[in-house]
Amino acid sequence: MASENRRLTVAKPDLLEGGSDARFRDMLYDFFAFGGRLEEARARFAGYIGLNPSQYLIMIAINRGGPDGEVGVAQVAERLHLSGAFVTIEVNKLVKSGLVAKLPHASDKRRVNLSVTPLGSEMLERLAALQRPVNDALFASLDRGDFETLSGIMRRLARGAKQAIHLADHIIASETSPAVRTSAE
Repeated sequence: MASENRRLTVAKPDLLEGGSDARFRDMLYDFFAFGGRLEEARARFAGYIGLNPSQYLIMIAINRGGPDGEVGVAQVAERLHLSGAFVTIEVNKLVKSGLVAKLPHASDKRRVNLSVTPLGSEMLERLAALQRPVNDALFASLDRGDFETLSGIMRRLARGAKQAIHLADHIIASETSPAVRTSAE
């Protein structure tokens, strides 16, 4: 039994069923399958308007703006869970393409306000005609209650994922397995 417990891929009791992680694994397989399809849809949406998937997401985030109507690099990076440096690089490409405008912030000269240009808006309008039916099909099985539940769960999962990856990096970096020691000797 002890060796079986070491093979569990999760230890949190809420994620086990009868001491087994089988249902958790099945959930992950479904999650990866759906996530892969979302990535495929994102790539198709991006390609439809001549962008890479990251530029597409950044344009969408800029177009949606912030709660106060302003959006800058930091807000986009935070919303998309990307680094500010990466967003800056991609925004600069979008600016060069004439799809995004970058203007100085009114009160803080270190910041910029981002907006989608008329050309960018035209592209996004054309894209929306593709997004609507595809997104409706991707999420066809959800009713309003399911959507609310899933939305909340995804928000919580996204917030905790970065910390989990840092934990994985820390464990891997500090691990010195016998196989590693043996091959080094």
